[in-house]
Amino acid sequence: MKWRWAILPLLSVVGTFSLPGQTPAARGPGRANTREFLGLGPAPDAVAAERGEKLYGPNCGFCHGAKANGAEGPDLVRSPLVLHDEKAELIGPVIRQGRADKGMPAFAGFTDPQLYDIAQFLHMRVELAVNRGLYKVQNIITGNAKAGANYFSGPGRCIECHSATGDLAHVGTKFQPSDLQQAFLYPTARGFQSSGPKMSKVTVTLPSGEVISGALKRLDDFNVSLYDAAGNYHSYAVGPDLKVEVEDKLAGHRELLKHYTDADMHNVTAYLATLK
Repeated sequence: MKWRWAILPLLSVVGTFSLPGQTPAARGPGRANTREFLGLGPAPDAVAAERGEKLYGPNCGFCHGAKANGAEGPDLVRSPLVLHDEKAELIGPVIRQGRADKGMPAFAGFTDPQLYDIAQFLHMRVELAVNRGLYKVQNIITGNAKAGANYFSGPGRCIECHSATGDLAHVGTKFQPSDLQQAFLYPTARGFQSSGPKMSKVTVTLPSGEVISGALKRLDDFNVSLYDAAGNYHSYAVGPDLKVEVEDKLAGHRELLKHYTDADMHNVTAYLATLK
């Protein structure tokens, strides 16, 4: 499943910016895994996104905001429909047909290439909001290890899942400082979470009360799909009578991305580097 985690604001990391259009290989080792942790789909087409912005502005911006962050209409950067779309296969039909029940007019005149460009603009907005992986972290320690230890056992609540003498023992000898920082920002990218299921667990409670659980395949504005323990595929229409609960074991790491300051990140890095 590819899920773009658009809830995360962009926070600066010391390093050099690389353009979203670059391939994972061009952006260095671990970039593809960073995108996997965030649930990001393919990197946006920067050229198409620039064209799409010119189409989006006069047609959509008055309702959804100039940067798609919402105005009278909803925030598209956080829309599950946008987050699951890749090449306008989901966004395109909605734009063309509109959503009369929600006050959205139809834009039937857009061509397929134009819809693709608009979709790429929206994906670029998601990318710029969520992906710290656009930065190359320098291999230096600038933080305060003591402050990092305090954050680890205090506000960060890292100690609830991790231990300096347990899973993180000797981690300072296993990773370079730059990799340490990437590792706690994106656990699946650098090996802190090297095992375990790659798909989140989802539990769906049907209107009848029947409960179906399994590996989440897809969740968007309209449908939720999963594979149960026997490997059977299930798909349900999302609605007020359907209860969907997703278990995300890395939710704590994703949530912290919204709150880290630059100092927090560098201090934690400095602390982890002392665990020899």
